[in-house]
This record gives sequence, structure tokens and C-alpha cells, in this order.
Amino acid sequence: MGKNYWDTKFGPVYANEQALNELDSFLGGYKNRGSKVFFLVDENTHENCLVRLVPELPSLGEYEVLEVPPGEESKSIEIVYHLWSSLLELEADRHSVLINVGGGMITDLGGFVASTYKRGIDFANVPTSLLAMVDAAIGGKTGIDVGGAKNVVGTFSSSKGLFLIPDFLETLPERETISGFAEMVKHALISENAWETISGMSPLELWNRPDEVRASMQMKIDTVESDPLESGPRKYLNFGHTFGHAIESHFLSTQPESPLLHGEAIAIGMWLEVELSVSAAGLDRSMASKIQEFLVNTFPKPELPESSWNDLLQWLLHDKKNKGGIPQFVLLQNLGKPTLDHELSSDQLKMALRAWNTP
Repeated sequence: MGKNYWDTKFGPVYANEQALNELDSFLGGYKNRGSKVFFLVDENTHENCLVRLVPELPSLGEYEVLEVPPGEESKSIEIVYHLWSSLLELEADRHSVLINVGGGMITDLGGFVASTYKRGIDFANVPTSLLAMVDAAIGGKTGIDVGGAKNVVGTFSSSKGLFLIPDFLETLPERETISGFAEMVKHALISENAWETISGMSPLELWNRPDEVRASMQMKIDTVESDPLESGPRKYLNFGHTFGHAIESHFLSTQPESPLLHGEAIAIGMWLEVELSVSAAGLDRSMASKIQEFLVNTFPKPELPESSWNDLLQWLLHDKKNKGGIPQFVLLQNLGKPTLDHELSSDQLKMALRAWNTP
């Protein structure tokens, strides 16, 4: 059956049927205290998730809905200001609660809004995407983008609860499911004894593989529990994200009508950082090739023409993990053996980009 409850440093985590019951009880407590309940959604999760969720919450009572446009562009200070203003207008006080129903964008954005409005109000997350369930909603990080740079303003703030309802995965487009699978792949690469299982899977099989989804969640929970403020082992979770965030920002700024999804960018970041791991961390070339082959067979492989490289390197300079203006990479010595704080030259980075473009 698997585990359905975790008591963590960043708030309780509930899964499956227990999650729905606990969420109803949780919201009933606010109703009984006369506190206001707000739901934050995007247009998609409003239509596909919230309308299914509310009828299952008999203890809810009255509530307000705050809606933002879907997509990474909503993680902006303009949207934050709009949400702060809406909460003020709707008379949200410090006893109110904000329930974030959506993918990683909604949980990042909603957590930031709640943790800063009136110096902090309660919030809880109901992740509706695979990416949010196994990664983004877990761990107490909130954040927004500035000038296209990812998550450069944010807080560490614990939610009052994380409620994982797997039925919402049925609402996802295929592309979103594959994108979320990238974070499961990352967890497998930096963990021991997980790669063989994940590399033998298709992301579209996940409906029938709840144990693998739960194992990926468990890995994220264990890592964050050991290092809540990211001073050590939690940094391993940044594998693929240094290059990946730069690629995501590049596509968002140059192709705003058709940007990459987060997981798609992270998959490219992992490919490039595996390539860098061969020369800079001692990863065996044959193992690197197996990982890279799996990545390009599972995720999209857009071109990164040489004309884009300087822009990508500029985005790397905005990475929030930088030290002294120098990007810090997590690389692999082997499967399950990540290493921290690699500083690489622009020539090394361009070498990896050149390898990406080689047929």
C-alpha cells in the first residue's frame, strides 16, 4: 500500500485518500474559527481541479478564489502585487489561509504571496502536476522570477500541509506528465539504487506505478529533512538546474509564445551536466552515454544554436546559487554520487553545448 503520511520539518504531507480527508478537516478548522479561506489557481486548475475538489470538502464553508494566467510568466512581482492587493481588498487578515491548487508555478507563487502578506499568513499546497507532487511543492521553498531569471526572490517558509491527490494527474496533458518525469529522473541519478527502475520506465506508465512516484517523493522529503536551508546535501537537488534554469529563461525570453516547460529545460540541463561530469568529475563515458541516450529518447531535444550560447552564458550569471558571480554546478562522479560546487570555464560550458548539437 505504501506510506501515506509524513511528519516533516516543512509541514505534514498527506497522500491518496487520506489527503482528501485531512484537507477537509484542515479547512473545517479555519471555518470553525471564523477565518477566511482563499484558493489560488490558474485558469487550467480552476477549471479542471478546483471544481472537482470543492464538492469533496463538506467542511469548507465560504471561500474566495484568486485566479492567475497559467505559465511561468505569472511568477512575477506584478502578479504578486495584484494578489496582495486582492487579499487586502477581500479583507484577508493574519488568521486567513491560502490554499495553492496547481503545479509548481502556483505553489511557488502562492507560498511567496502567503509568506509575505501581512508578514505571513498560513498556506497549504494541493499540487496537481507530477512535477509539483514529486518536487516543487515539497520542501518549503517559495519564489518568483525577476527579469526572466528564475526564483531570484523568495523565502523558505513551511506550509501548514501538503495534500497529494493522485487523481489530479489524470487532468494533465501528456506533455506535462513527461515534463514532471524529469524531476523523477533527477532523483534517480543522484540516489543509489534507483536508476535501473526509472530508466526502464516510460513517463506515460506512471498511472500504474504509484510506488515509483512515492519513492521519488520520499527521496525529496529525506533530502530536505536532512538540510532544510540548503547548506549541504540539499544542493544535490540542483543537479541539472544550473544549466536548466538558464535554458528555461533563454526560451522564455526569446520564444515567449512557445517556451520550454520546466522539466523539459531540466532534462537538457541534466544532459549537459552529465557531459560536463565526464571531464570535470570523472564520470565514466559509457555510463554518461547511457544516461544521455535515455534523456534524448524521453524528452524533447530542441536546437541550441551557437548564436544562442552567449545568451545562455549570460543567464548563468543570474543563477541564484552563484558564488562571487560564478555559477556552481552539481556533477556526477557516478550514479548516486553527486558532487558539489564545480566552477567551470566558458570553454568547458561551450564544449558541452557543442556536444548537444552533435548528431
